[in-house]
Amino acid sequence: MTVRVFSDVTKNHPQKSLTSPLKKNGGRNNQGRITVRHIGGGHKRLYRNIDFVRNNEVPGHIIAIEYDPNRSPYIALIAHEDGNKSYILCTKDMKVGQKVESGDKVKVSDGNSMMLKNIPTGIPVHNIELCAGKGGTIVRSAGTSATIMAHEGKYSVIKLPSGELRRILSTNHASIGVLSNADHENIVIGKAGRNRWLGIRPTVRGKAMNPNTHPHGGGEGVNSIGMKYPKTPWGSPALGRRTRDKNKNSKLIIKRINSVK
Repeated sequence: MTVRVFSDVTKNHPQKSLTSPLKKNGGRNNQGRITVRHIGGGHKRLYRNIDFVRNNEVPGHIIAIEYDPNRSPYIALIAHEDGNKSYILCTKDMKVGQKVESGDKVKVSDGNSMMLKNIPTGIPVHNIELCAGKGGTIVRSAGTSATIMAHEGKYSVIKLPSGELRRILSTNHASIGVLSNADHENIVIGKAGRNRWLGIRPTVRGKAMNPNTHPHGGGEGVNSIGMKYPKTPWGSPALGRRTRDKNKNSKLIIKRINSVK
């Protein structure tokens, strides 16, 4: 089992004004039926309200770096000059006391937010908007960043962490830098109870179930699943089936992951 090292964290308790309750539902809907499997229990949490939009153009400085149980990177607490405070995603090079800004005419440095068209090519970015004004929705995991490859007319060409190349409107915003806590991917859970703390219930193999519960179930002793291809509990193909919506707009994607030639 391996654990996090919290050497970068400078504050142990969240800013109360920037938190809200986080209610658990155990994967159940309003009728009490399980609609998402393998969810339940877990340690009680408060939700930290992160500023993904970054529309406050008043400069601020970092007063603390905190752990957030709801996401993999650390978060930074910003005190703006107008007296407001906000949380943003913390990059790997952020330090307490560092100045942070957002707007069209700000310096290209870690943690600052601006339009893609104002960021030079080759600069790592995160928290990228896909819809203007909605706030950053992609590249928000620990240790990740996207790279600006080129600016073409009203679009910027971005290379995502998955290797996908896609066009995004140059007027959309993004934040500069590589996100913190890159060692998150190296954590070894080590024991079942630790997953229960995270709210993850056990996953049972289909072939260990009864035939009325799973298509792989049934049979005496240890047998193969006995069919051409693996299936989900609801009978759909489990491996190799494309799940992307056929009606989804794909014109802005230049190169997919594992694209078929």
